Amino acid sequence: MSKQEKQFVQDITPMEVDFPQWYTDVILKTELVDYSPVRGFMVIKHYGYAIWENIQKYMDKRFKDTGHKNMYFPLLIPESLLQKEAEHVEGFAPEVAWVTHGGKEELAERLCIRPTSETIICAMYAKWLKSYRELPYLFNQWCSVVRWEKSTRPFLRTSEFLWQEGHTLHETYDQAQEETLKMLEIYKETAEKLMAIPVVTGRKSDKEKFAGAYATYTMEALMHDGKALQAGTSHNLGQHFTKAFEITFLGRTGEVENPYHTSWGVSTRLIGGIIMVHGDNRGLVLPPRVAPIQVIIIPIAQHKEGVLDKAHELKKCLGDDIRVEIDDNEHYSTGWKFNEWEMKGVPIRIEIGPKDIEKNQVMIFRRDTLEKQAVPMEGLKEHVEKLLDDIHENMLQKAKNLRDEKTYYISNFEEFKIKMEQSPGFAKGMWCGKRECEDNVRAETGASIRCIPFEQEDLGDKCHFCQSEAKHMVYVAKAY
Repeated sequence: MSKQEKQFVQDITPMEVDFPQWYTDVILKTELVDYSPVRGFMVIKHYGYAIWENIQKYMDKRFKDTGHKNMYFPLLIPESLLQKEAEHVEGFAPEVAWVTHGGKEELAERLCIRPTSETIICAMYAKWLKSYRELPYLFNQWCSVVRWEKSTRPFLRTSEFLWQEGHTLHETYDQAQEETLKMLEIYKETAEKLMAIPVVTGRKSDKEKFAGAYATYTMEALMHDGKALQAGTSHNLGQHFTKAFEITFLGRTGEVENPYHTSWGVSTRLIGGIIMVHGDNRGLVLPPRVAPIQVIIIPIAQHKEGVLDKAHELKKCLGDDIRVEIDDNEHYSTGWKFNEWEMKGVPIRIEIGPKDIEKNQVMIFRRDTLEKQAVPMEGLKEHVEKLLDDIHENMLQKAKNLRDEKTYYISNFEEFKIKMEQSPGFAKGMWCGKRECEDNVRAETGASIRCIPFEQEDLGDKCHFCQSEAKHMVYVAKAY
């Protein structure tokens, strides 16, 4: 290996030594992102963006399958619109970026760069909606938002990020509630069936809910370091915004009514979740259904007659349904290529050389288990398709096992504090529902109530944190 190659293929900091540095090493060395000249704003490079495109493609289809249509709303929101809903503006005020000038002229009214779009969308819905016959409004937009974060980390928390935000209106509360839970279920499906990430779903506490929401529902995933990641949220906003923005319609009885409102969203932080759930000390381990490249073909001794031709023949054999590339770059050694594509997390590597051609076989390496085996060329497409599904299921099960290993029951607050400090994870315990108790948990441990899960367990009649009467079983964890 040349000196240049040795410098390029560098070791990644072991996650057991320094997990944040491991994460930074992985995203930079695999060229998912780069830092831009503006602090907190990242450049998503083509390999990282391709992961987002695969997430977007899957979810966009699911949204449309359930009757939703895409729109696009403006980036800039007048301050007067933001001020219409006091709780909402208070929740986002510290993170809002403001535009004060247009060219050399100072604007008569400040414009905020959207931190979320409830206000501008509600202003337009108030203009459009007239009758119950037009409901439900089932609309979504794919866009970026800006929240001026003090501390940033690519994908997990950046000042600008990509996301989708659905905003729907309904005639009744029950219809809005059904929509809220339906979209959360689609998010859960996306996490588990596309990204092989197991999640816990439930309702947020009143403290943790979205500003202005009647109720916020969440899916929470556990990362390799035992911290939780809020991976997606769905909000039943009730009539909170529709009354503030005077969104009305003529109801079935002839009376003027306010519709019921939902919003829901996931963002590019899902990519951070994929990295931290599945990655290892070699780099990325990408779930097949979201991987930009599912199969990389490496020709061995490609200068020899017939090797490159056979590699291209194999690519054609695998067809358009599988994302396949050939690495026939002459400037790097075979060993360097192996290391590079393992680091980039490609699920399957196919090696083909003169000896393999003689035996009418290929060597297949799977990234999730690091196993290699000889496979006949005949029936290769079917074998690879089955293997991709097997890799997904194996990764999902491995992630579930890790989550279960890092999930424990609370016996008392003092033991919980020690456990959370020494071995972070999901703690399951009973909670009284009081805000002061919740605040005390965060103050003393840095952990927060991640959700009140739909699947409740009876773990006692006393709150594990303050010993008053318990109301809910909750998941508690430190979080990103």
